[in-house]
Amino acid sequence: MAKIDQVQVEVKPEYDRQSELKDFDETKAGVKGLVDAGIQQVPRIFHHPLDQLEKKNSALQVEVSIPVIDLEGVKKDPVTRQEIVEKVRNASKTWGFFQVVNHGIPVSVLEDMKDGARRFFEQDLEVKKQFFTRDYYGKGVIYNSNFDLFTSQAANWRDTLFTTLAPNPPSPDELPEVSSQNSLWVQPNTPMADSSRCFCKTILVASKFFMKINGSIYPQLLEP
Repeated sequence: MAKIDQVQVEVKPEYDRQSELKDFDETKAGVKGLVDAGIQQVPRIFHHPLDQLEKKNSALQVEVSIPVIDLEGVKKDPVTRQEIVEKVRNASKTWGFFQVVNHGIPVSVLEDMKDGARRFFEQDLEVKKQFFTRDYYGKGVIYNSNFDLFTSQAANWRDTLFTTLAPNPPSPDELPEVSSQNSLWVQPNTPMADSSRCFCKTILVASKFFMKINGSIYPQLLEP
């Protein structure tokens, strides 16, 4: 009678994604908090399925050009405005995003806005926690990591500061102190905002759809 050796096999606990997501979210530190803590490997909640990675890698091998839309004359000439709106509609349908030029916002203002977002993310965690929430209703300023954290297949490596400018823009007192000096965070009456309202009326979406400003950070980690 043959003797069968007994082999002990270590059974690894099943990966509990929801628990890891919950643990990550409750820190309110986001991905920047992970980097600041000195992690060396990307946590599993950020790992994308292999088939998605293969599709993304294939897409990277194809040279593409992001749609660029010139807003010059969008408010003055009805014909030009309609042409621009059609470009916006097509870009939204086929790409989901686009770049605009001649929008009336000085580069210096845009750079200052990015600096304001950067200063927010570099603040002490206890300060940022005051703005952390996943309740998007009635909130003018929101900070969190991944708006779809609990529903997506894999989390994205980013933290985001959301600001809603319509219908009621936040007052300077509601904004993070490091960002409140930039008028774009609180003032919806800009040339770009006017153009956005025109787009909304034509492509049949609520005017508040384009009345949001988001600033995201993508902290560097050595592991690709």
